[in-house]
Amino acid sequence: MDYEASLDRAMESVPDFRGSEDRLRVPDAQAQKDGAFTRLTNLNAIADALSRKPEHLHSAIQREFGTNGQIDENWARYNGSFSASDFEAAIESYMEEFVTCSECGLPDTRLTMEGRTQMLRCEACGAFRPVAKRTATSTTQNRAVLEEGKTYEVKITDTGRKGDGVAEKGKYTIFVPGAHEGDVVNIYIENISGTLAFARLA
Repeated sequence: MDYEASLDRAMESVPDFRGSEDRLRVPDAQAQKDGAFTRLTNLNAIADALSRKPEHLHSAIQREFGTNGQIDENWARYNGSFSASDFEAAIESYMEEFVTCSECGLPDTRLTMEGRTQMLRCEACGAFRPVAKRTATSTTQNRAVLEEGKTYEVKITDTGRKGDGVAEKGKYTIFVPGAHEGDVVNIYIENISGTLAFARLA
């Protein structure tokens, strides 16, 4: 067998890593306001795309938001007001921790328990690592959802006593002069006091 034929056979046996990367299509998060709660209406579809159990993803999102929630057959509900971008940030964090291989960067992984340690094993490159247990201080429970001096997109859901537009984001109630109920606006956070935030139109 000549060199060219041997090289062709060797190349045929190499896994096609690029194909695995192309296969991962995570649906955009679909958030729906439900009174004092927010629903993620396509939790199952996102979990299926990641090859993870919906209950596992739901639990991680609760931890990221620092809130409680409920999971139903087709959707999940979380205490508080959260946007689609909030969910997508939580899902991205979940992928980094529980899905993406830290060596090759591909999502072809599975979670296993080895003794008392949860491991992430990559079926593409063979790498494996323990899933690090994150403490409460590293989750969004203790990180500010809003920061002074930053710009956010919000939906105005109410009107304050002085006529200011009122929006909610996580645990914060935001007052926005010049905004009206139903508007979706970009705001600049000028001041935060406890769970109250004061902003201007950006």
